[in-house]
Amino acid sequence: MDSSPSHLIPKKDLKPKKSFISSFMSSPLTLPSSSFKEDTYHHHTLKPSEHKSLQQFRDLLTQEDHSSTSIWGIPLLPETPKSDVVLLKFLRARDFKVQDSYQMLTNCLSWRKEFRADTILEEDLIQEDEGFKELEGVVAYMNGFDREGHPVCYNAYGVFKNQEMYERFFGDDDKLQRFLRWRVQVLERGIKMLHFKPGGINSIIQVTDLKDMPKRELRVASNHILSLFQDNYPEMVACKVNCCWLLGFSFFFFFENFGFLCFGELYCTTRQKGIFFFGCLGGWSWESVFDFLENDIHQYTMVLQHVVFNHQPIYDSRTKSKFVISKEGNVAETLYKYIRPEDIPVQYGGLSRPSELNNGPAKPASEFTVKGGEKVNIQIEGIEAGATITWDVVVGGWDLEYCAEFVPNATTSYTIAVEKPRKMIATDEAVNNSFTAKEAGKLVLCINNTASRKRKVAAYRYLVRKSMVTCLKMKHMFTLGDDYNKGKESYLIKVEQ
Repeated sequence: MDSSPSHLIPKKDLKPKKSFISSFMSSPLTLPSSSFKEDTYHHHTLKPSEHKSLQQFRDLLTQEDHSSTSIWGIPLLPETPKSDVVLLKFLRARDFKVQDSYQMLTNCLSWRKEFRADTILEEDLIQEDEGFKELEGVVAYMNGFDREGHPVCYNAYGVFKNQEMYERFFGDDDKLQRFLRWRVQVLERGIKMLHFKPGGINSIIQVTDLKDMPKRELRVASNHILSLFQDNYPEMVACKVNCCWLLGFSFFFFFENFGFLCFGELYCTTRQKGIFFFGCLGGWSWESVFDFLENDIHQYTMVLQHVVFNHQPIYDSRTKSKFVISKEGNVAETLYKYIRPEDIPVQYGGLSRPSELNNGPAKPASEFTVKGGEKVNIQIEGIEAGATITWDVVVGGWDLEYCAEFVPNATTSYTIAVEKPRKMIATDEAVNNSFTAKEAGKLVLCINNTASRKRKVAAYRYLVRKSMVTCLKMKHMFTLGDDYNKGKESYLIKVEQ
């Protein structure tokens, strides 16, 4: 995907009447690139003033007798590489102001004690409320790692568009508090995977799916979540990928003085104005800002530019690098940049299925691209008679034709249509299928993108299980002490483009 700003901002509509979103999107804004580099937390990378703040912070903790205090299982004192990582997170979140950082830390410790956050992973919240079983793996869940090793947390609140579901989890304050407890437990699972050591993996990746999210209804819950996370989990997110769908255009930004990502969304309605207040961001109430204005599109755009992109404490170079926006149709292409296909859930153009999460590390997938107007044939050769081949294949955004066939080695045999040619639409998940060969040959997966001019990312993987007869023969060969060449088990892969 072209990562240049011009790719993210559509061309201006030449028609006299514009919707708010089209006007905003066509205005001369520059969206930041996703170039964030996580802090290494090595002392030699700190500025002298930052190193001084760290020492003062540690001295203050000693003075206030925090010798027995720990957070996330890490003692704050004495000085250790892990404790330095924790302290630097709070310092970074408060711009290395020692007193502010200390206040944030003590508030966080108080909240964790009151919330019983240190023991939350020991609780079986699903057993206490079976309703949470429906949310596991759907609303918020940890799933795999990115290419650098960061744990990835997926968030999707579209299920609460159903009013019955909404009432079950947010119908009153008690239900909301139980939901918050469950959501914190999910986050704590991710934090437990972090290294908390210089040069290690010290933050997670957040992927948020905004499709079908009930905006006004979730306002209270979202405010609670954002406030709770930004106050108690500083510098825990390395990157936030937000998947935007349909008419919605979302904007997201990291507050340095909070250290956690806050985001809002603009949504275009048929009345050409639809401002959704998703939270009070750094003291700004979007609802009050836009209610103050008259219904002038250009005024909306001007104020939005000033608040979001010209407000210095928000839009610095570090802030710009921490968020990624993925529009509809480019979700898989965006996620592939950060996460391998086998670790991306199938609903986002990957190969990971919930049923496979407990089966150990995912089988690696091979990635390739399909150019516009191109047809790609993936040939898996060397399949023996009686062997069963299982495969997964996916193309981001599909909108092309797919089929699979088995071609026998014998020239007198006929090609078998394993999967007949069919049109794959954008919402189709990865294909998972298997075929048992009655004779030796090769499997050919056909990806036909000749009707489109758009380049697409794709991935596939496969597994071949030999027949029982073949396995018995191999066992007999080893028993006899033959020098069996394991290379015979490999399969020749040809990608024809």
